[in-house]
This record gives sequence, C-alpha cells and structure tokens, in this order.
Amino acid sequence: MPRSLTFPAFIALYVLFDWATYIDPLYGLNITPWNPDPALGLVFWLLHGWRAALPWYVALVLGEWLVRGMPAGLPLTLLLSLWLVIGYGMLGAVLKRAFGGGGVFDSRRKLFEWVLIVVGGTLFNDVVYMSLLSLAGLIPSGEWAAVVLRFGIGDMVGVLVSMPLLWMLSSAEGRGRLKSTVWRCETLGYLALAICVLAFVFGTIATSEFKHFYFLFLPVIWAASRQGFYGTALMVFVLQLGIGALVKWNNAVNIEVAQLQMLDAMLALVGFSLGIVVDELRRVSNDLKQSLRLAAAGEMAAALAHELNQPLTALSAYGKACEHLIERTDVGPGGEMLKNAVQRMIAESGRAADVVRRLRDFFRTGAMRLEPVEVGQLVSSVSQQFFTQLRQHGVQLTVEEMPPLAMLADRVQVELVLRNLLANALDAVQERPAGQRRIRLSAQLLDRKGRLAGEGAGSCVQLSVEDSGKGVSAELQARLFEPFVSSKATGLGLGLVLSRAIMEAHGGSLWAEVGEQGIFRMALPLARRAEEGQEHYVAA
Repeated sequence: MPRSLTFPAFIALYVLFDWATYIDPLYGLNITPWNPDPALGLVFWLLHGWRAALPWYVALVLGEWLVRGMPAGLPLTLLLSLWLVIGYGMLGAVLKRAFGGGGVFDSRRKLFEWVLIVVGGTLFNDVVYMSLLSLAGLIPSGEWAAVVLRFGIGDMVGVLVSMPLLWMLSSAEGRGRLKSTVWRCETLGYLALAICVLAFVFGTIATSEFKHFYFLFLPVIWAASRQGFYGTALMVFVLQLGIGALVKWNNAVNIEVAQLQMLDAMLALVGFSLGIVVDELRRVSNDLKQSLRLAAAGEMAAALAHELNQPLTALSAYGKACEHLIERTDVGPGGEMLKNAVQRMIAESGRAADVVRRLRDFFRTGAMRLEPVEVGQLVSSVSQQFFTQLRQHGVQLTVEEMPPLAMLADRVQVELVLRNLLANALDAVQERPAGQRRIRLSAQLLDRKGRLAGEGAGSCVQLSVEDSGKGVSAELQARLFEPFVSSKATGLGLGLVLSRAIMEAHGGSLWAEVGEQGIFRMALPLARRAEEGQEHYVAA
C-alpha cells in the first residue's frame, strides 16, 4: 500500500481501536484497563521508524477529540499527545533495535526480552503521563498511584495481547503464514469452544467473580498445541475481544476489569510460551528430517561417485589407447581431426573423473582443496561448456562484466555449483518460445549484511544466474532445497541440495528469489576475507 494511503489508514484504524476499547474510564480521561491501540502504533513504528511519529500524533489528538471530547482542553491535549508519541516512540525504537525488522516472536528468549521491554517501557511512559495529568489538576490528589496502576495495566495488557497478531498481519509473509496455519476446520472448533467458555465464565458478567476463569485455558491450549504461536495469537486476541465486548455492551462497570485484564494477560503469556515451544519442537523435528534426507542424499551422491569413477577411468584408458593407435596407423586426411577429438574426449573424461572423486571425498570427509578462484575465469570456464547447447536451443547468454575479484574456494566444487545453476536455467528457458530464451550471468560485491557494497568495502562476491523461465513461486521456494524435490519431471531433486551443501561448507550461501523469472544467487567470501577466517553470508 502506498504511503499516501498507509498513514490515513493507520490513523483511522487507531481511532477505531481507541473508540472500541474505551471501557470503564476514570475521570473521563484515557485511563482504561485495556488499550490495544499502542500495540498498533508500535507495530507501525517497527515498520516505518520515526516516520510513524506524525501520523501517530495525529491519531492520538483525533482520539481525544472524537472519542472523549478533549476533556483536558486543546493546549494540554496537544502536550500530552506529544509526550505519548515520544514515550511510545522510544519504546518502539528499543524494540526495533532489539529485534530489527522481524523475528520478534521466533524463540522463547526473544519472547522474554519482548515482555521485559514492553513492561518496562509502558510503565515508564505511564508514570510520566499520569504525572503530567496530576500536575494539570485532572487527577484528584492521592489518586496518583491508583491511576498509574490502572493505566499501566491497560497499556501492558493491550500491547502484550494484541501486538503479536497485529505484527503477523502487518506483512504479506506473516499474513500468508497465519492463513496457512489457521485456515482449517479445526480453527472453527477451538473458536467455537472459546465462545462457549466465554458464555459459561461470563454469562452474568455484571456480577461475575471469575471463579471459572481457568476454563479459558482450554481453547488456548488447544490452539497452541495444534497450531503453535500463530494459532495462540489469534486465540488470545479473540478472547480479549470477546471479554471487552461483553464488558462494553453490558455496561458492566461494577466489576474489577483491571483484575480481569491481568488474568487475561497471564493467559496470553502462558499460551504464547506454549505456542513457541510447539513451534521450536516442530522446527527441530523438521531440521532433523532435513538432516536425515540430506545425509541420504550425500550417501547416494558418494555411492554414485564411486560407481562412476571406474567407467570414467576405463573411458580415459580407452581414449589413450585410441590415441596410440592413431599415431601408429595411417588414418588418412582426417587423422588430425580424429586425434583432436580423442584428446578432447580424454580431457573431458579426466575432468569428469576429477569432479566425481572430489565429490566423493567431500561427502565422505568434507575435504576441500581451497585456492584463490578468479570470478571472471570461473564464469568463463563454466559458460564455455554450454555454448553448444545454448546455440542448439537458441538461447541468448549474456555475461556481464566480471569484477577483478578472487574467492577462496575449491574450484572443482564451485564450478559444479555454477554449472548446475546454468543447466537448470537452460532447462527453464526451453519452455519459452524462440526469441524469448535468455540467461544472464552477473557478479556483485556485497558487505557483511548481504547488501551491495562499493569497491573496497565488500566482503563477499555474489554471482547471479537469471533466466527468462517461469520463475520460482513462494510455495516452491520453501521446499526447493529439500532433497528429492524437483520441478522437473525427470529430476532427482538432488542438484540444488548438494550445491547448497557445497556453498555452506565454503562459508557461503545459495538461494532462490521469488519472481516471474528465475533468479538464483550464490555468495562466497572474498579470498582475502576467507584467509582471515571464513564467515557465513546469507541472502539479503
């Protein structure tokens, strides 16, 4: 969404949240036991940084005017809203520094850090905000501690319960994962259970003492155990929304709403912890399965290498025998051409045997013969091997100017990776009509964070193979580097797996980008950097 629409949409949604959760206020001020709107603002801040300050400030002022009628007057409202933007902005800056643009809820450690930052930040913001209201005479004397507790609970609970789901909905990747996680019939089951439990626990909410609150753990545990953190985030938000709606619509002002919100916050934290544990266990299980499949692929590659080594050796021996026969026999005018063909056959069989032996050694012992490899020489050597096939299929190969850089790598192994990428690109473009079959090879210098770098500032070399084929979908990208997964009817699904294993053993990386055309990139540390100590580079 363009920024011209993003900021107004945020302001409108923020004011809507403010109105919907303006429940049981004190002194007609924004002192309520549940404030999810700061969670929306923090997510917006994580996405846009300090550019979010102005629309957030506008949203706060509009909320005071439209929802509460601006009880503090215009000058004080402007001042108080300014402090809230500064206070929440500092909290957002700390979150952004701690977690960057993502990975907020990837592990229990990050969840714990997030909780500590949110609790500390909201309390600090709360103390200053209530102090300003007290100095302005809007809070009765002796009530400062009570309103601090009430507003602090409202902010903490609102952020803790609402921010995970809002963070998921803020990105296309998060929305896609949320949809794939909860778009199931089972989700309707635990949502229906949640509605039934809410009706049971809060059937008479005006007088309820919440003796049966523990029943709310049932749908949360169900969601956490079956759908992990994403299912839990949806579940606790729905429960919080249901509780807030019951309180607002029944005008239940005589109940301990703050106490109820603290119970819900504890419910959310327990559910989040369970959901993350479930996600971590699934990741460990998937990693183990992937390791076992990769080990099987490695064993298969080593076995194939062993079986191919003998016929390749025999082929080389037969070629040398033919060479000797040609030298001893008068074969006429075509003798020199025949001799050259035999010599090329011997050279290619020797090169193939060397590749097979090196692969066998790599998958058995991890052995590599590292040497400085010039980028230009590598690309030239590999691309020349495809000239005949490219001409035969009418494919246009464009090789951009290669930077004068060297990588520290096993030449044979890295050539194998690049050759595999070119072979895949050649297969992909053959589906296009004649005249639209194009492959492009290029190289760029990257810094340690995977960003394009200027000359002298780079740390690794990125080689890109782009083709005019149909490209890689998001679904295929997620499984592309799994053993025995192939988009080709005749493929074994081992080429990319083995290629990535080789790249990672070199301290580099190999990845595909989602797009309408095929884009594969491989990155390796520069020779001078690799000599100091190998570093691992990932896709930007």
